[in-house]
Amino acid sequence: MFYIILGSITIIAFILLIIVIIYNKFQLCIVKIGEAEANIEIYLTKKFELIKRCIPIIREELKLKDFLEEVDDIEIEKLNHFEFNNILNDFSKQLFKKLDDYDKLYKSDSLVAILNEYNDNEIQLIGIIKFYNDTVVDYNRLIFAFPSNIIRFIFGYKKKEFYPHEKREIFEILKESNTKKKK
Repeated sequence: MFYIILGSITIIAFILLIIVIIYNKFQLCIVKIGEAEANIEIYLTKKFELIKRCIPIIREELKLKDFLEEVDDIEIEKLNHFEFNNILNDFSKQLFKKLDDYDKLYKSDSLVAILNEYNDNEIQLIGIIKFYNDTVVDYNRLIFAFPSNIIRFIFGYKKKEFYPHEKREIFEILKESNTKKKK
């Protein structure tokens, strides 16, 4: 009888240990994802501000009044970081297309300084997005793998979205602009 009780206690302790270990893995992922989201928001906000700083220079140099007017209408608070990132990527494409079309814009020292700052920010943003994606992949594996999927069910954890891998045409543009600047 004693061995049955001892065996039962050992099995229960082992199960509880597994539950605690898996729960802690979930919590670690959740904390890392939260930190990454906060950093992504910081870098996206900086990217937005840098784009906004480029616009008046381009408008003035090219005598345009309606270039990227929609930037002023963005309500950041209403967007999640995925939506905000997509919108900023669209603005960046428009911005760099205009820069490609008009090489004379690279003669503006203030614009080149902003573009260099933008490039540094973009490198940091890509790094934190990669960290976020890697952590979300680990988290989502826990969601679907056994026995952690049981813990997910108990605690109500849900699958998280990650940033899709997309071509970074912007880097080619930035690389070209840095090459032009060095010449």
